[in-house]
Amino acid sequence: MRYRLTFVVGLAVGYVLGTRSGRERYEQLKKTARQVAQNPAVRNTAESAAQQGRQIADKAYHTVSDKVGDRMPESVTQRVKSLRERGSDDWGGGTSTP
Repeated sequence: MRYRLTFVVGLAVGYVLGTRSGRERYEQLKKTARQVAQNPAVRNTAESAAQQGRQIADKAYHTVSDKVGDRMPESVTQRVKSLRERGSDDWGGGTSTP
């Protein structure tokens, strides 16, 4: 019984100390991530990558459209058409294709 009590007390102390240090580390990581995300170089690179991705997706769309033609189901065709007209990237952004 004494060993169980010692084990439970040790477990409780370890948990409390771990959660305190874990929370501090979490806050530190969160702060660093926020700083990185707000860095102009990172933002420019992310926007450049997103723009390049949209260009590649647009090129792929045209290539697939040319090869597949009328063999696509009407529901898929209408969904793609509505997304392109709306200018949405389907991730919540309001970007338009070039």
